[in-house]
Amino acid sequence: QVQLVESGGGSVQAGGSLRLSCTASGYTYSPYCMAWFRQAPGKEREGVAALCSSGPTSYADSVKARFTISQDNAKNTLHLQMNSLKPEDTAMYFCAARGGYYFGLNLLAEYPYTYWGQGTQVTVSS
Repeated sequence: QVQLVESGGGSVQAGGSLRLSCTASGYTYSPYCMAWFRQAPGKEREGVAALCSSGPTSYADSVKARFTISQDNAKNTLHLQMNSLKPEDTAMYFCAARGGYYFGLNLLAEYPYTYWGQGTQVTVSS
């Protein structure tokens, strides 16, 4: 059974940084893709950043140059380093994963992902 567990959320002032982690267990797909999504109150969930074991990465325009997605294969962990945080980054952040990759796959859309974590809250104050 695949489980994704997020951690690292918290409260920070604007301009600060946070590093989110997502630890995966029971996950043996190859190739695979993993991603971070977020959902603010009253808004739809949106893709933030994604990467695949075969190489492709993708970032939402709103976080480019501020957020970095990475993975620690030895620890089966996905990270999201978030710098220069803004109040509009406030949201529940979710980790997602899927097995397989094909050219043209929209990595920042929800539909390709099979497995989801429970989320970790990020709050950025001005």
